[in-house]
Amino acid sequence: MKTSTIRFAVIAVLFFVSSVSFAASTGKANAEFEITPVENLHLGKSVEKVWTINYSQLDKPVTIALRTVATGKEYVVRTNFFEVVYVADNNGFGVRKLDPSIKEVPENITSSVLNKQEMKNQRTLTTKEVSDAYALELIASNLPELLNDPYLHLIY
Repeated sequence: MKTSTIRFAVIAVLFFVSSVSFAASTGKANAEFEITPVENLHLGKSVEKVWTINYSQLDKPVTIALRTVATGKEYVVRTNFFEVVYVADNNGFGVRKLDPSIKEVPENITSSVLNKQEMKNQRTLTTKEVSDAYALELIASNLPELLNDPYLHLIY
C-alpha cells in the first residue's frame, strides 16, 4: 500500500514539474503578431519602406523603417521607449545598437528596456541572406525576447 502511494506521489510530482517547465518555456517566444506595411508616407531620402508590428489589439505598434546603407540593409525598430536596428549584411542578420546620429529615444531609457544578454544572443540570428519578408518575421518573432520582462507591456 505504501509503495503504490509513494509511486503515485512521485508520478504526480513529475507530472506537475513537467507541466510547469512546459508553461515556462512557452512564454514570450510564441507571441502572435501582425505586420502591416505603411503606405502613402513621405519617407525622406534614407528610408525606403515602413511597417508596423502589432502584438495585441491594443494600440502599441512597433515601427520598422528600412534603410539601405553601404554595408547592407538596416531595419530600424522604434517605439516611444526603445529603439534598435536589425542589420542584414555580409555577416548575416542580427540586432545592433542604433547609430547615435539617428537616435530619437534617450539612451538611458532604451538601455533600461532592452536586455543586454539578449542583445548579445540576437547579434546573429542567421548567417544567410534574408528577404524583407523573412527579416520582418525574424524581427517580430525575436523582439519580445529583447525586452526586459517588466517592459513587455510596451508592446502587448
